[in-house]
Amino acid sequence: MMIKYLIQKEFLQIRRNPFLPRLILVFPIVIMCVMPWVMNQEVRNIRVSVVDNDRSSKSQRLVHSIQQSNYFIFKGQSQSYYAALKDVEKSRTDIVLVIPQHFSRDLTLGLHPQVLIAANAVNGTKGGIGSGYLSQIAMAYMNPDAAAIQSKISTLYLYNKHLNYKVFMIPALLAIVMMLMCGFLPALNIVGEKETGTIEQINVTPVSKWSFILAKLIPYWMIGLFIVTVCLLLAWLVYGITCQGPLWLVYVLAMLLALFFSSFGLLISNYSDTLQQAMFVMWFFVVCLLLLSGLFTPTRSMPHWAYATTYVNPMHYFIDAIRTVFVRGGGFMSIAHQVLALACFATLMGSWVAVSYKKNS
Repeated sequence: MMIKYLIQKEFLQIRRNPFLPRLILVFPIVIMCVMPWVMNQEVRNIRVSVVDNDRSSKSQRLVHSIQQSNYFIFKGQSQSYYAALKDVEKSRTDIVLVIPQHFSRDLTLGLHPQVLIAANAVNGTKGGIGSGYLSQIAMAYMNPDAAAIQSKISTLYLYNKHLNYKVFMIPALLAIVMMLMCGFLPALNIVGEKETGTIEQINVTPVSKWSFILAKLIPYWMIGLFIVTVCLLLAWLVYGITCQGPLWLVYVLAMLLALFFSSFGLLISNYSDTLQQAMFVMWFFVVCLLLLSGLFTPTRSMPHWAYATTYVNPMHYFIDAIRTVFVRGGGFMSIAHQVLALACFATLMGSWVAVSYKKNS
């Protein structure tokens, strides 16, 4: 029964803190309601200017087809390539399309005139995808036969047929919320007690090491359950996106991740003496785990040495599993190895916490 009162103590500390209850409630709401709109990697609103050296009716029709595209913001026509390049250097234009002389004549003779596309590739993704969009428009105009063949090719998008980026990002945002809330809060809890001196009062009581550790972990597992429920409800109410697979698997994965990060937070607090030290150490590992998890970019695109780190990254297993269940509708057997890996990581981290915590009795 001792652990019951310790858990009550933890909830009383959280409730009496003027900041934590608001953070636990507001943070997942803000993340789920704001981030899916701004974390969109679809490239739009590309500013393009045209240098028309032909000034014919056919070249103007190409310019009009660019103006009608939803992906571009037409910035007008420049007198020369060098004038357009100055606009690129001043960040007023992203891409320049140069139409050569005799463009109309070559098209009439059945030739394939070459157009120049100069893209600002400081942002490689924007420059590469934007120039790809523009080259498709130019090729479709200059070679109608190829465009007709392309129109006969049908593409079937599986699991996300409308290419809605929010479907892809919502499971990842759930992982971010769980990691930050269930990782930072336990780490700051014990370090805060160290700074105030209350941890010494616990250490001289007959409370066992395991009771103390469980009392520190269980409240954050319950907070994790609350956060998962809030995020799933917001995904349904705000975006109309629901889990395609068994919902209980989402909770299993979330609880395993919460167990790992809450144990990881306690581990860092065991080795930290101040809040500042715990914050910096926790932030270092959080950033590394996030960037190497495949949350934003495919892991197969990483260098081989970086991809090898995903085998020991619990966030990678969680991201892969939650997207399989949430987006693809996979069952337990499709994520069995991820569940096993998360369980092993959580068990290892929990055991390390128990060994590293020194109780002076």
